[in-house]
Amino acid sequence: GHEIAATIAQIHLHPSVMPTMCEVLNYTSKNPNEPQCHLAPPSTWADKLRYKMRWSAALHYVGALDDYPSQTCAFPGSRGWAGKQGGNVLGGIRNVTNILEDVVYYSKQGRASAYQSELANEALKFLIHFMGDLHMPLHLTGRDRGGNSDKVLFNGRQTNLHSLWDGLLIAKALRSVPYKYNRPLPSEKIEFALRGTIYDSYVRMIMWEGVLGKWQNEIPQWLECPAPARAPLIFPTSLGGLWQQALIVWNRVTLAMGAADDTDDDLICPYHWAQPIHALNCEIVWPKALDEPPYNTTRLDGASASSHHHSHSIADELAMVDKTGRFVGGVMAEGGPYLELDTPEYSGVIAKEWIVEKLLAQAGLRLAGILNYFFAEFEDEEEAKAWTRGLRLDF
Repeated sequence: GHEIAATIAQIHLHPSVMPTMCEVLNYTSKNPNEPQCHLAPPSTWADKLRYKMRWSAALHYVGALDDYPSQTCAFPGSRGWAGKQGGNVLGGIRNVTNILEDVVYYSKQGRASAYQSELANEALKFLIHFMGDLHMPLHLTGRDRGGNSDKVLFNGRQTNLHSLWDGLLIAKALRSVPYKYNRPLPSEKIEFALRGTIYDSYVRMIMWEGVLGKWQNEIPQWLECPAPARAPLIFPTSLGGLWQQALIVWNRVTLAMGAADDTDDDLICPYHWAQPIHALNCEIVWPKALDEPPYNTTRLDGASASSHHHSHSIADELAMVDKTGRFVGGVMAEGGPYLELDTPEYSGVIAKEWIVEKLLAQAGLRLAGILNYFFAEFEDEEEAKAWTRGLRLDF
């Protein structure tokens, strides 16, 4: 889903963002029929290199010590977060945005070094990816490694709860997009951001029926951030330098503060945005039946001990679902019994309520708001507010 969220973000970028953003990404297309650069290709960079950058692994998710969906959804609860302070996706988003803000400041003064430019390149690619992770509910709970350890069935074939949410539900949705969305929409802005991918029709549907339809009046609230009780911790890049060094500095801080105080301000608030997403783990994501007989004795059969799993490409996921939307990947059920989730009560409700589509749209719009804030050149405060708060939706 990272590429889909990034494409939705691309649609909502202010035109003046492109030159600076493309310079940071170190890529500018010479083709006038496509954007100067696109957020989708670098959106999966952090996953592809996670084994080379093992220090970054914990930044893809967050888990609370008191969290145990579907029975308890604590975020974080009285015992706080698992792991080191700031060493999670909430702290990761805060840290990369601090780095980008620092580099943008020096760039406007003509004082950004090549070293800072390299730092900004990685920070931006991490930000694109982390905003996708933030909007995947199972990246917000540490129980059973975000559901990786929980075997379930989808159309009678084995998978795990995390993989189901990381890609299979999207693949199933791609197979059910109405044919009319294979044709271009009457919006040059939307069509210009599409790249001829297998998910173009899905993005068109989310934009036309969701962003410009049922959710249009909600979108300003999606980008709102309540004023924090105190300013978040800021570590200038001059103190840490490399991304990893900045993270080490962050982890040495041991102040007793609230969860939102660590990460949120009045413009960028990953903790505030994550709260209702995390709540979905108790509302629908984590089936209560997994903790009840007979599945409570078999769901961990042969479970992997690996950390949070990351899905394959969208093309790989789509290949596991046939044209009717049935999962045909994995292996047929062995052992068990395991809980079947391709049912009207589970996957049917998720599809009917557009839960996955709304999360992808929220990820894209919030990412666009952040990038517009950092890189756009606005004429006045009113224009800035419109583009960073979701009030500008003219397509």
